[in-house]
Amino acid sequence: MAEEVWLIEPSGPLRGDVEVRGSKNGVSKHMVAAMLGSGESSIHNAPDVGEVEITAAMLRALGIDVEISRTEIRIAQGPEIEPRVPDAFTGLNRIPILMLGPLLHLAGEAFVPLVGGDPIGRRPVNFHVEALRAMGAEVEVGDTGIFAKAKRLNGTRIELPYPSVGATETVLMSAVLAEGKTVLKNAAMEPEVVELALFLQRMGARIELSPDRRIVIEGVERLRGASTWLNGDRIEAFSYLAAGLITQGEVRVHGCPQDRLVTAITTLARMGAQFDINDEYLCATAPPEGLRAAAVQTDTHPGFMTDWQTPLMVLFTQSQGMSVLHETVFENRLVYVPALQRMGCEIEVFDQCLGGPACRYHDTNARHSAVVRGVSQLKGADVTLPDIRAGFSAVLAAAVADGPSTLRGVHHIERGYHRPFEQFASLGLDIRRKR
Repeated sequence: MAEEVWLIEPSGPLRGDVEVRGSKNGVSKHMVAAMLGSGESSIHNAPDVGEVEITAAMLRALGIDVEISRTEIRIAQGPEIEPRVPDAFTGLNRIPILMLGPLLHLAGEAFVPLVGGDPIGRRPVNFHVEALRAMGAEVEVGDTGIFAKAKRLNGTRIELPYPSVGATETVLMSAVLAEGKTVLKNAAMEPEVVELALFLQRMGARIELSPDRRIVIEGVERLRGASTWLNGDRIEAFSYLAAGLITQGEVRVHGCPQDRLVTAITTLARMGAQFDINDEYLCATAPPEGLRAAAVQTDTHPGFMTDWQTPLMVLFTQSQGMSVLHETVFENRLVYVPALQRMGCEIEVFDQCLGGPACRYHDTNARHSAVVRGVSQLKGADVTLPDIRAGFSAVLAAAVADGPSTLRGVHHIERGYHRPFEQFASLGLDIRRKR
């Protein structure tokens, strides 16, 4: 079957309202956590994204009952748990690695295939593996996947070398049913991690969020099903705010609390964006003279989120002067730059740490800093999208180009954003599907 492409014609400022649902990064982790409950769990305000279907298919293959409706996901343990995630899911996303701990609790053993996800840099599994070994699991990493075995996981003290979101989630979902207390140091504290911890607490877990990136988990004998409402996706919210600014329009974003966007709002305000924020929506507009250049460094929460930098890069091309972006979370996050360069974005990437102090990629060959010249006249192009966030940014570039664009690989965008085609069309973008 021929792959779908999007044809985009620049159509002026994007204006209107966007309702943001729960995050891609949050919903899939909640689905895995729901495996651990002895009763049915329900996840509300779930986005309609490809990641949900992939995760649901994995859970069903394990013997978990999953029912998906328009905005709700219901999950319950089946009568028998299959401890092996099928090889067919190799490389599709990062979720299988998070299933190791839950499967050890449910079946005493687990096999998950090699993980995938966007090609944005190494996201090694060793943090996950070492954490499970520290809790008493036997873990073997092979060419096709990871096998683990444990009669019962035990609480322990774990310190992560880096505050990895995925590794923190692995420890949370492994420690809640372990015997004894687990103390996790240097934990990730992203809103999605805290949201997962709160869901587990509703299921009966004993979790304490302590100062200095420390999480204390006291293992319990069993967890029950629970219900939760996902907060709005902060990546999607920022992306649509940027869409309005880039096109000199005005997009009102509903459904994402202000506290999930604090750093992003201040960053845009420093560039000259003017905000209207209330309990119903957030809205950003650019002044008549345009936005100013900026130097921005990505970081773990509460720093500037790495997933925000792709739409920000396009915004830099439409801002006055030379901007600098320093990526410190993933060393290959700038893999999308060539696609934007083909659309006329004047971006140069470097292996030095620019726009901030030396990071962990200092003295490596990782091209993790970028200098962007604005204001650039962008041009329509035929581009293939390498990942989710790059795909959305290419749409933004196409929206202000001087001619039509053809975007290929749009399935990436639909894997991570809630009905993006319909959302862009509702904002006034001339966008068409073609096979």
